[in-house]
Amino acid sequence: MNSLKDLIKDGPVHQRRLEFSTYALTDDRIIVEGLLKDDRFVPRYHLDGNVSPPGKVHRICVRLLMGGWPLSILDAEAQMEVVPHEQCPSTEETVKKVVGLTITHGYGDKVIERIGGVKGCAHMVQLIIAMGNASLHGYWSHRLRKHSPLPGSLKEIPELDYVIGSCLLWNEGGPLIQKIQTALDQQNLKPETE
Repeated sequence: MNSLKDLIKDGPVHQRRLEFSTYALTDDRIIVEGLLKDDRFVPRYHLDGNVSPPGKVHRICVRLLMGGWPLSILDAEAQMEVVPHEQCPSTEETVKKVVGLTITHGYGDKVIERIGGVKGCAHMVQLIIAMGNASLHGYWSHRLRKHSPLPGSLKEIPELDYVIGSCLLWNEGGPLIQKIQTALDQQNLKPETE
């Protein structure tokens, strides 16, 4: 049996790219910028019979000011630089409804609840949901670029609340938790220096 990759014979007809960048502001505040880019490589017929040529379909940018722990959305803005319908930019301000959300379990459901469906833009919702995970990586990259001493126990690492149970490797008692626990155990065995 062929792999799915082997079944691909032609170039794509459509491509969606999500890009995320994190910018440090202070010790506990960052701005996360998310871009959703859609490109169509073939002509497309609309339901009304009109045709659109290949080209850019979406260029949507969302910026989230984030800080504190658990990481929270403190402010938000959106720009729709390229959209298929002239009415699309009327949904930009709906992004303000995600202010106050924390990046914890259930974050995606809360985004959908506030701006999903007819309350906003489906593409912006997808982007903001993906920005949750990306914001944690950016926040940790910013916060952990300076060495700090290991805590005394796993309970003293508040970030673990978010990652434990998030994937097979971060399973409670899984290999990454064991690695951290081993480092803590070794540290606690070292004699104190006077």
